[in-house]
Amino acid sequence: MSTTISITAIASLSPLGNAPEEIWKKYLDKNHCFSEHFLDQKNTFVAKIDADSTEIIRKLKQSDNKYKSLDQSVLYAIAASRQAMQNAGWNINDVFGINIGSSRGATDLFEKHHQEYLKTGKAQTLASPTTTLGNISSWVAHDLQSSGPEISHSITCSTALHAVLNGVAWLKAGMADKFLVGGTEAPLTDFTIAQMRALKIYSSRAEEYPNLALDLEKKQNTMILGEGAGVCCLEIGKKENALAYIEGIGYATEILEHSISISAEATCFQKSMKMALQNTDLSKVDVIVMHAPGTVKGDLTEYKAIQKVFGESLPLLTTNKWKIGHTFGASGILSMEFAILMLQHNRFIGVPFAKAQAQTKPIKKVLINAVGFGGNAVSVLLSV
Repeated sequence: MSTTISITAIASLSPLGNAPEEIWKKYLDKNHCFSEHFLDQKNTFVAKIDADSTEIIRKLKQSDNKYKSLDQSVLYAIAASRQAMQNAGWNINDVFGINIGSSRGATDLFEKHHQEYLKTGKAQTLASPTTTLGNISSWVAHDLQSSGPEISHSITCSTALHAVLNGVAWLKAGMADKFLVGGTEAPLTDFTIAQMRALKIYSSRAEEYPNLALDLEKKQNTMILGEGAGVCCLEIGKKENALAYIEGIGYATEILEHSISISAEATCFQKSMKMALQNTDLSKVDVIVMHAPGTVKGDLTEYKAIQKVFGESLPLLTTNKWKIGHTFGASGILSMEFAILMLQHNRFIGVPFAKAQAQTKPIKKVLINAVGFGGNAVSVLLSV
Protein backbone atom coordinates (compact mmCIF):
# COMPACT_ATOMS: atom_id res chain seq x y z
CA MET A 1 0.00 0.00 0.00
CA SER A 2 1.52 3.28 -1.13
CA THR A 3 -0.71 5.47 1.04
CA THR A 4 -0.38 5.29 4.80
CA ILE A 5 -3.60 4.54 6.68
CA SER A 6 -3.54 5.31 10.40
CA ILE A 7 -5.72 3.67 13.03
CA THR A 8 -6.21 6.58 15.42
CA ALA A 9 -8.63 4.87 17.80
CA ILE A 10 -10.29 1.56 18.49
CA ALA A 11 -13.12 0.87 20.90
CA SER A 12 -15.18 -2.16 21.77
CA LEU A 13 -17.48 -3.80 24.22
CA SER A 14 -17.32 -7.55 24.56
CA PRO A 15 -17.03 -10.30 27.18
CA LEU A 16 -13.60 -8.77 27.90
CA GLY A 17 -15.05 -5.42 28.94
CA ASN A 18 -14.93 -2.00 27.27
CA ALA A 19 -11.74 -0.28 28.52
CA PRO A 20 -8.29 -1.04 27.03
CA GLU A 21 -6.64 -1.63 30.42
CA GLU A 22 -9.41 -3.99 31.47
CA ILE A 23 -9.38 -5.86 28.15
CA TRP A 24 -5.60 -6.30 28.26
CA LYS A 25 -5.79 -7.58 31.84
CA LYS A 26 -8.35 -10.18 30.74
CA TYR A 27 -6.08 -11.27 27.89
CA LEU A 28 -3.23 -11.79 30.35
CA ASP A 29 -5.12 -14.37 32.40
CA LYS A 30 -5.79 -17.93 31.24
CA ASN A 31 -9.50 -18.00 31.99
CA HIS A 32 -12.23 -18.04 29.37
CA CYS A 33 -15.31 -15.78 29.44
CA PHE A 34 -17.97 -18.46 28.90
CA SER A 35 -20.96 -19.02 31.14
CA GLU A 36 -23.90 -21.39 30.87
CA HIS A 37 -27.35 -20.12 29.90
CA PHE A 38 -30.55 -21.91 28.93
CA LEU A 39 -30.71 -21.53 25.16
CA ASP A 40 -32.17 -23.78 22.48
CA GLN A 41 -33.86 -25.86 25.20
CA LYS A 42 -30.69 -26.78 27.08
CA ASN A 43 -27.83 -25.32 29.11
CA THR A 44 -25.43 -23.78 26.63
CA PHE A 45 -22.03 -22.11 26.90
CA VAL A 46 -21.95 -18.59 25.46
CA ALA A 47 -19.83 -15.47 26.02
CA LYS A 48 -21.98 -12.51 27.05
CA ILE A 49 -20.76 -8.92 27.29
CA ASP A 50 -19.48 -8.11 30.78
CA ALA A 51 -21.60 -6.54 33.54
CA ASP A 52 -20.20 -3.01 33.08
CA SER A 53 -20.91 -3.08 29.33
CA THR A 54 -24.40 -4.40 30.02
CA GLU A 55 -25.04 -1.39 32.25
CA ILE A 56 -23.73 0.97 29.54
CA ILE A 57 -26.21 -0.53 27.08
CA ARG A 58 -29.07 -0.32 29.61
CA LYS A 59 -28.42 3.38 30.16
CA LEU A 60 -28.05 4.01 26.43
CA LYS A 61 -31.39 2.33 25.74
CA GLN A 62 -33.09 4.49 28.37
CA SER A 63 -31.42 7.73 27.24
CA ASP A 64 -33.60 8.23 24.17
CA ASN A 65 -37.14 6.99 23.65
CA LYS A 66 -36.30 6.05 20.06
CA TYR A 67 -33.51 3.73 21.27
CA LYS A 68 -35.92 1.53 23.27
CA SER A 69 -37.03 -0.24 20.09
CA LEU A 70 -33.52 -0.96 18.78
CA ASP A 71 -31.84 -4.35 18.72
CA GLN A 72 -28.85 -5.03 20.97
CA SER A 73 -26.57 -5.24 17.92
CA VAL A 74 -27.40 -1.61 17.03
CA LEU A 75 -26.97 -0.42 20.62
CA TYR A 76 -23.60 -2.18 20.88
CA ALA A 77 -22.45 -0.39 17.71
CA ILE A 78 -23.60 3.01 18.99
CA ALA A 79 -21.82 2.57 22.34
CA ALA A 80 -18.54 1.47 20.75
CA SER A 81 -18.71 4.21 18.11
CA ARG A 82 -19.22 6.94 20.70
CA GLN A 83 -16.10 5.81 22.53
CA ALA A 84 -13.99 5.46 19.38
CA MET A 85 -14.97 8.93 18.17
CA GLN A 86 -14.05 10.38 21.56
CA ASN A 87 -10.73 8.49 21.63
CA ALA A 88 -9.80 9.77 18.16
CA GLY A 89 -10.68 13.35 19.04
CA TRP A 90 -13.29 13.59 16.28
CA ASN A 91 -16.29 15.90 16.66
CA ILE A 92 -19.54 16.64 14.84
CA ASN A 93 -17.75 19.12 12.58
CA ASP A 94 -15.57 16.33 11.16
CA VAL A 95 -16.80 14.71 7.97
CA PHE A 96 -16.29 10.96 8.15
CA GLY A 97 -17.80 7.86 6.62
CA ILE A 98 -19.32 5.00 8.59
CA ASN A 99 -19.22 1.33 7.64
CA ILE A 100 -20.34 -1.00 10.42
CA GLY A 101 -21.59 -4.42 9.44
CA SER A 102 -23.12 -7.46 11.06
CA SER A 103 -23.39 -11.08 10.02
CA ARG A 104 -26.95 -11.52 11.28
CA GLY A 105 -28.07 -8.06 12.27
CA ALA A 106 -31.09 -7.66 14.55
CA THR A 107 -31.29 -11.37 15.37
CA ASP A 108 -33.08 -11.16 18.71
CA LEU A 109 -35.54 -8.50 17.58
CA PHE A 110 -36.34 -10.30 14.33
CA GLU A 111 -37.07 -13.53 16.19
CA LYS A 112 -39.36 -11.74 18.65
CA HIS A 113 -41.27 -9.91 15.92
CA HIS A 114 -41.67 -13.13 13.94
CA GLN A 115 -42.91 -15.06 16.98
CA GLU A 116 -45.46 -12.32 17.67
CA TYR A 117 -46.64 -12.43 14.07
CA LEU A 118 -47.12 -16.21 14.23
CA LYS A 119 -49.20 -15.78 17.40
CA THR A 120 -51.31 -12.75 16.40
CA GLY A 121 -51.16 -12.60 12.61
CA LYS A 122 -50.05 -8.96 12.87
CA ALA A 123 -46.67 -7.24 12.63
CA GLN A 124 -45.68 -4.25 14.71
CA THR A 125 -45.20 -0.88 13.00
CA LEU A 126 -41.47 -0.79 13.74
CA ALA A 127 -40.80 -4.43 12.83
CA SER A 128 -39.31 -3.63 9.43
CA PRO A 129 -37.15 -0.54 10.11
CA THR A 130 -35.63 -1.99 13.29
CA THR A 131 -34.67 -5.33 11.69
CA THR A 132 -33.25 -3.94 8.43
CA LEU A 133 -29.50 -4.54 8.26
CA GLY A 134 -28.85 -0.97 7.12
CA ASN A 135 -30.20 0.47 10.36
CA ILE A 136 -26.88 -0.20 12.13
CA SER A 137 -24.79 2.45 10.39
CA SER A 138 -27.84 4.71 10.03
CA TRP A 139 -28.46 4.79 13.78
CA VAL A 140 -24.76 5.27 14.51
CA ALA A 141 -24.73 8.20 12.09
CA HIS A 142 -27.83 9.62 13.77
CA ASP A 143 -26.27 9.27 17.21
CA LEU A 144 -22.92 10.77 16.22
CA GLN A 145 -24.57 13.44 14.02
CA SER A 146 -22.16 12.61 11.22
CA SER A 147 -22.48 13.91 7.68
CA GLY A 148 -20.43 11.43 5.64
CA PRO A 149 -21.47 8.29 3.72
CA GLU A 150 -23.11 5.40 5.60
CA ILE A 151 -22.62 1.75 4.61
CA SER A 152 -23.94 -1.42 6.21
CA HIS A 153 -23.26 -4.92 4.94
CA SER A 154 -23.19 -8.60 5.85
CA ILE A 155 -20.33 -10.74 4.59
CA THR A 156 -20.78 -13.38 7.26
CA CYS A 157 -17.83 -13.81 9.65
CA SER A 158 -15.46 -11.57 7.68
CA THR A 159 -17.89 -8.64 7.84
CA ALA A 160 -15.81 -6.37 10.10
CA LEU A 161 -12.60 -6.80 8.11
CA HIS A 162 -14.53 -6.13 4.89
CA ALA A 163 -15.59 -2.86 6.52
CA VAL A 164 -11.89 -2.12 7.05
CA LEU A 165 -11.26 -2.86 3.35
CA ASN A 166 -14.05 -0.47 2.37
CA GLY A 167 -12.71 2.27 4.63
CA VAL A 168 -9.22 1.88 3.19
CA ALA A 169 -10.61 1.98 -0.36
CA TRP A 170 -12.54 5.22 0.28
CA LEU A 171 -9.51 6.84 1.89
CA LYS A 172 -7.10 5.78 -0.84
CA ALA A 173 -9.53 6.96 -3.51
CA GLY A 174 -9.52 10.43 -1.98
CA MET A 175 -13.29 10.30 -1.40
CA ALA A 176 -12.89 10.71 2.37
CA ASP A 177 -10.22 11.62 4.91
CA LYS A 178 -11.70 9.67 7.82
CA PHE A 179 -13.74 6.50 8.16
CA LEU A 180 -15.31 4.70 11.12
CA VAL A 181 -15.35 0.95 10.45
CA GLY A 182 -16.18 -2.21 12.35
CA GLY A 183 -18.71 -4.88 13.18
CA THR A 184 -21.36 -5.74 15.74
CA GLU A 185 -23.17 -8.92 16.71
CA ALA A 186 -25.76 -10.01 19.28
CA PRO A 187 -26.39 -13.64 18.27
CA LEU A 188 -27.09 -15.27 21.64
CA THR A 189 -30.61 -16.40 20.82
CA ASP A 190 -32.37 -19.76 20.77
CA PHE A 191 -32.76 -19.90 17.00
CA THR A 192 -29.17 -18.86 16.24
CA ILE A 193 -27.78 -21.48 18.63
CA ALA A 194 -30.11 -24.06 17.08
CA GLN A 195 -28.74 -23.23 13.64
CA MET A 196 -25.17 -23.76 14.80
CA ARG A 197 -26.14 -27.06 16.41
CA ALA A 198 -27.83 -28.11 13.17
CA LEU A 199 -24.47 -27.59 11.44
CA LYS A 200 -22.92 -29.82 14.13
CA ILE A 201 -20.24 -27.27 14.96
CA TYR A 202 -21.37 -26.06 18.42
CA SER A 203 -19.37 -27.17 21.44
CA SER A 204 -20.77 -29.81 23.77
CA ARG A 205 -17.69 -29.83 26.00
CA ALA A 206 -17.97 -29.17 29.72
CA GLU A 207 -14.25 -29.38 30.47
CA GLU A 208 -11.91 -26.59 31.61
CA TYR A 209 -11.78 -25.13 28.10
CA PRO A 210 -15.10 -25.62 26.27
CA ASN A 211 -13.71 -24.06 23.07
CA LEU A 212 -10.50 -25.65 21.73
CA ALA A 213 -9.62 -23.04 19.11
CA LEU A 214 -6.11 -23.70 17.78
CA ASP A 215 -5.97 -27.22 19.20
CA LEU A 216 -5.09 -28.91 15.92
CA GLU A 217 -5.56 -32.42 17.31
CA LYS A 218 -9.13 -32.10 18.61
CA LYS A 219 -11.62 -34.70 17.41
CA GLN A 220 -14.81 -32.68 17.80
CA ASN A 221 -16.09 -29.24 16.83
CA THR A 222 -16.01 -26.79 19.73
CA MET A 223 -17.28 -23.46 18.41
CA ILE A 224 -19.06 -21.25 20.96
CA LEU A 225 -20.86 -17.99 20.23
CA GLY A 226 -20.03 -14.65 21.80
CA GLU A 227 -21.43 -11.15 21.44
CA GLY A 228 -20.04 -7.66 21.18
CA ALA A 229 -19.01 -4.83 18.90
CA GLY A 230 -15.83 -3.07 17.88
CA VAL A 231 -15.02 -0.09 15.70
CA CYS A 232 -11.85 1.71 14.71
CA CYS A 233 -11.13 5.16 13.33
CA LEU A 234 -9.16 5.24 10.09
CA GLU A 235 -7.44 8.37 8.81
CA ILE A 236 -5.45 9.04 5.68
CA GLY A 237 -1.75 9.72 6.26
CA LYS A 238 0.67 9.02 9.09
CA LYS A 239 -0.86 10.55 12.20
CA GLU A 240 1.01 11.30 15.42
CA ASN A 241 -1.75 9.72 17.52
CA ALA A 242 -1.85 6.50 15.48
CA LEU A 243 -2.15 3.27 17.46
CA ALA A 244 -0.99 1.29 14.43
CA TYR A 245 -0.84 1.50 10.65
CA ILE A 246 -2.55 -0.64 8.04
CA GLU A 247 0.37 -1.85 5.96
CA GLY A 248 -1.37 -4.38 3.76
CA ILE A 249 -4.80 -5.73 2.89
CA GLY A 250 -5.82 -8.90 1.10
CA TYR A 251 -9.02 -10.64 0.14
CA ALA A 252 -10.12 -13.70 -1.82
CA THR A 253 -13.06 -16.02 -2.42
CA GLU A 254 -12.83 -19.67 -3.33
CA ILE A 255 -15.12 -22.03 -5.24
CA LEU A 256 -17.21 -24.03 -2.80
CA GLU A 257 -18.41 -27.62 -2.71
CA HIS A 258 -21.31 -26.53 -0.49
CA SER A 259 -22.44 -23.36 1.28
CA ILE A 260 -20.17 -23.59 4.35
CA SER A 261 -17.21 -25.49 2.94
CA ILE A 262 -13.57 -24.48 2.81
CA SER A 263 -10.82 -26.27 0.89
CA ALA A 264 -8.36 -28.58 2.65
CA GLU A 265 -5.61 -25.95 2.49
CA ALA A 266 -7.88 -22.88 2.60
CA THR A 267 -7.03 -21.51 -0.84
CA CYS A 268 -8.89 -18.30 -0.05
CA PHE A 269 -6.66 -17.68 2.98
CA GLN A 270 -3.51 -18.37 0.98
CA LYS A 271 -4.57 -15.79 -1.59
CA SER A 272 -5.68 -13.16 0.92
CA MET A 273 -2.48 -13.51 2.99
CA LYS A 274 -0.24 -13.34 -0.08
CA MET A 275 -2.04 -10.22 -1.25
CA ALA A 276 -1.72 -8.51 2.13
CA LEU A 277 1.97 -9.47 2.32
CA GLN A 278 2.99 -8.77 -1.27
CA ASN A 279 5.28 -5.90 -0.25
CA THR A 280 6.47 -7.46 3.02
CA ASP A 281 9.38 -9.71 3.89
CA LEU A 282 7.62 -12.75 5.40
CA SER A 283 10.27 -13.04 8.09
CA LYS A 284 9.18 -9.62 9.40
CA VAL A 285 5.68 -10.85 10.30
CA ASP A 286 5.81 -11.51 14.04
CA VAL A 287 2.31 -12.74 14.90
CA ILE A 288 -0.79 -14.02 13.12
CA VAL A 289 -4.15 -13.64 14.86
CA MET A 290 -5.98 -16.54 13.26
CA HIS A 291 -9.70 -16.80 12.56
CA ALA A 292 -9.65 -20.29 14.17
CA PRO A 293 -13.25 -20.65 15.41
CA GLY A 294 -12.69 -23.93 17.23
CA THR A 295 -13.97 -26.27 14.54
CA VAL A 296 -11.89 -29.25 13.43
CA LYS A 297 -11.72 -28.33 9.73
CA GLY A 298 -11.76 -24.56 10.16
CA ASP A 299 -8.72 -24.44 12.43
CA LEU A 300 -6.70 -27.06 10.57
CA THR A 301 -7.27 -25.73 7.05
CA GLU A 302 -6.25 -22.21 8.09
CA TYR A 303 -3.10 -23.61 9.72
CA LYS A 304 -2.26 -25.49 6.52
CA ALA A 305 -2.77 -22.30 4.51
CA ILE A 306 -0.34 -20.48 6.82
CA GLN A 307 2.17 -23.30 6.35
CA LYS A 308 1.81 -23.00 2.58
CA VAL A 309 2.49 -19.25 2.66
CA PHE A 310 5.22 -19.11 5.32
CA GLY A 311 6.89 -22.51 4.98
CA GLU A 312 8.96 -23.67 7.93
CA SER A 313 9.40 -20.19 9.43
CA LEU A 314 5.97 -19.69 10.95
CA PRO A 315 5.19 -16.52 12.90
CA LEU A 316 3.73 -16.83 16.38
CA LEU A 317 0.12 -18.03 16.07
CA THR A 318 -2.80 -17.15 18.30
CA THR A 319 -6.56 -16.57 18.42
CA ASN A 320 -9.02 -15.12 20.94
CA LYS A 321 -11.98 -17.40 20.25
CA TRP A 322 -11.03 -19.89 22.98
CA LYS A 323 -11.65 -17.00 25.38
CA ILE A 324 -14.53 -14.91 23.96
CA GLY A 325 -16.08 -17.27 21.43
CA HIS A 326 -17.00 -16.49 17.85
CA THR A 327 -18.72 -13.12 17.52
CA PHE A 328 -19.53 -13.63 13.85
CA GLY A 329 -19.47 -10.25 12.07
CA ALA A 330 -17.65 -8.53 14.95
CA SER A 331 -14.91 -11.14 15.27
CA GLY A 332 -12.46 -9.57 12.82
CA ILE A 333 -12.42 -6.18 14.55
CA LEU A 334 -12.03 -7.78 17.99
CA SER A 335 -9.06 -9.70 16.54
CA MET A 336 -7.66 -6.37 15.31
CA GLU A 337 -8.02 -4.95 18.80
CA PHE A 338 -6.19 -8.00 20.16
CA ALA A 339 -3.40 -7.41 17.62
CA ILE A 340 -3.10 -3.71 18.49
CA LEU A 341 -2.84 -4.53 22.20
CA MET A 342 0.00 -6.98 21.54
CA LEU A 343 1.75 -4.35 19.40
CA GLN A 344 1.33 -1.70 22.10
CA HIS A 345 2.53 -3.91 24.94
CA ASN A 346 5.11 -5.79 22.87
CA ARG A 347 3.86 -9.04 24.36
CA PHE A 348 2.60 -12.17 22.66
CA ILE A 349 -0.53 -13.76 24.12
CA GLY A 350 -0.88 -17.40 23.15
CA VAL A 351 -3.55 -20.03 23.68
CA PRO A 352 -3.06 -21.72 27.07
CA PHE A 353 -3.70 -25.30 25.95
CA ALA A 354 -1.87 -25.03 22.59
CA LYS A 355 1.78 -25.82 21.99
CA ALA A 356 3.89 -23.18 23.75
CA GLN A 357 5.50 -20.53 21.56
CA ALA A 358 8.27 -18.22 22.75
CA GLN A 359 8.52 -14.58 21.76
CA THR A 360 12.13 -13.97 20.70
CA LYS A 361 11.90 -10.47 19.18
CA PRO A 362 9.83 -7.29 19.45
CA ILE A 363 6.33 -7.43 17.95
CA LYS A 364 6.25 -4.96 15.06
CA LYS A 365 3.93 -6.54 12.51
CA VAL A 366 0.76 -8.58 13.10
CA LEU A 367 -1.42 -10.22 10.46
CA ILE A 368 -5.14 -10.71 11.17
CA ASN A 369 -7.26 -13.29 9.35
CA ALA A 370 -11.01 -13.69 9.01
CA VAL A 371 -13.15 -15.93 6.82
CA GLY A 372 -16.88 -16.38 6.47
CA PHE A 373 -19.44 -18.78 5.07
CA GLY A 374 -19.04 -18.58 1.32
CA GLY A 375 -15.27 -18.96 1.43
CA ASN A 376 -14.55 -15.23 1.57
CA ALA A 377 -11.29 -14.47 3.37
CA VAL A 378 -9.72 -11.18 4.43
CA SER A 379 -6.23 -10.56 5.78
CA VAL A 380 -5.04 -7.25 7.24
CA LEU A 381 -1.41 -6.50 8.13
CA LEU A 382 -0.84 -4.03 10.96
CA SER A 383 2.46 -2.43 11.94
CA VAL A 384 3.83 0.11 14.40
